[in-house]
Parts: sequence; structure tokens; C-alpha cells
Amino acid sequence: MSTFAQRERLLLADLLEAEGPEAPTLCEGWQTRELAAHVVVRERRPDAAAGLLIKPLAPRLDKAMEEFAAKPYGELIQLIRTGPPRFSPFQLKQIDEASNTIEFYVHTEDVRRAQPDWTPRELDPVFQDALWSRLERSARLVGRSAPTGLVLRRPDGQTAVAHRGTPVVTVTGEPSELLMFAYGRQNAAKVELDGDENAIAKLHEGKQLGI
Repeated sequence: MSTFAQRERLLLADLLEAEGPEAPTLCEGWQTRELAAHVVVRERRPDAAAGLLIKPLAPRLDKAMEEFAAKPYGELIQLIRTGPPRFSPFQLKQIDEASNTIEFYVHTEDVRRAQPDWTPRELDPVFQDALWSRLERSARLVGRSAPTGLVLRRPDGQTAVAHRGTPVVTVTGEPSELLMFAYGRQNAAKVELDGDENAIAKLHEGKQLGI
């Protein structure tokens, strides 16, 4: 049975292939080739991918990124499609769903929303609920360095506190859009912000959100 993570993986691979290796993305300094290399390194080189969170390992990550980015673009796309190596923990459905649903959704939108003619993607309610469930669990992590208090709110009133503090900014939108905002894509997210004007400006200008 297809999972959300598997579906988003294939959508991302198809989109990267269609846009080609030099299309812009929302990831600063990355074109589609670098984003594809990032996805592959994360799944196939955990020793290097740890550099995303552990600064002393950043040089190893940079080297791995350079090596994979130098590969033929079509090979990178195929590696994304086929998924992680046989003995990778990502092969387990539960880990794949928990770790990759948001990863692949956000990176698909990184490519889509960097294009001048992009339009909002219609997502079914079940997927929106799945994204909300994951966002609730990760809200404190992605919002830990927010410059102000931050509350994420669905249109139906469900909320998640991403950062405690004052003044408080409440961000309202569908879970998919709240994800983009909370994962550092503030200016590409279709949300409404309510609160102190200076605090709102800080949230938009800063790079504190995300992992």
C-alpha cells in the first residue's frame, strides 16, 4: 500500500526531473541539482547527513554533497525514486513515514513555489490531518529559536504552541501552509498572521525557524 512518504517521494522525483538541474528552489544557494543531492545524501550517507545538525561534521556533509551533485542529474533522480539502500532504517515503513512525509512535502514545495507560475496544490483532508499531526509533534523543535511567541492555528481552531514568549504572533492556515511557515519558508506560505507588527516583521525577516 502506498504511503504519504512514498507518494511525496515520487512527486518530488517527477518534479525535479521535469524542472531540470538548474531550476531555482526556495533553499538559499541551491538549485534543483543541489536539492536532489541533499535528498540522496540524507538517505544514503547518514555519516555525512549528521552534519546538518552537528557542526563538526559539516565538512563531511559538504564533501558528500559535492560528490553527489557532480553525478549525472538523471542518476540522482533515479536514486530518489528507488529510495534508500536495502539495510537503511528508512526502508521500514514506520520510520519512512515519520521521517520523510514532511521532508518530501516541503522539498516538493521548495521547487514548486520557486517557479514564477506556481499555483496552490489541492491536498485532501486526510493528508492535511497527517501533516498537522506531524507538525504538532515538531512544533517546539522548529520554533525553538523564534524571536517571539509563536502559535500555529488551523482554520478549525486547533492550535500548537511553537514558542513561548511575548509578544505572541498567531499564524493561521491549513497544516500544509503552517508547515512551510514553521520550516523557514515564511514568505512562501499562504497564512494569516495576527499580533504585534514588529514581532510579525521579525518572524518574516529572520531565519530562526526550522531545523
